[in-house]
Amino acid sequence: MFKGSCHCEKVKFELLVTPNHLTECNCSICYRIGAIWAHAAESEILISCVENDLTNYSWGDKSIKFFTCKTCGCTTHWKSVDTEQSARMAVNARMVDRANTKGIKVRQFDGADSFVFLD
Repeated sequence: MFKGSCHCEKVKFELLVTPNHLTECNCSICYRIGAIWAHAAESEILISCVENDLTNYSWGDKSIKFFTCKTCGCTTHWKSVDTEQSARMAVNARMVDRANTKGIKVRQFDGADSFVFLD
């Protein structure tokens, strides 16, 4: 099990599976927030918070929403807005205790240009 939270702990999450790898994306938003993503099926991720504690952000084709704690400003997860794609989401592994991510490979994804993994 993979547990994490924003800095103030108002937004918590659990990833019910251990990811095979983590993804560091260089798209304009992921680069700016410094996220490293652990992807899973929506059914394998539990988000615990008061809905009013979150704000969300979409841009471009508005296919996903990034969720951020209103209090401490940490981006904790993203979720697809397309109902056909909504089975996938990701949590920000930077919000997880470092000991729990140690040894999990981080793959580099070129979200800025080619949309392929660079490794």
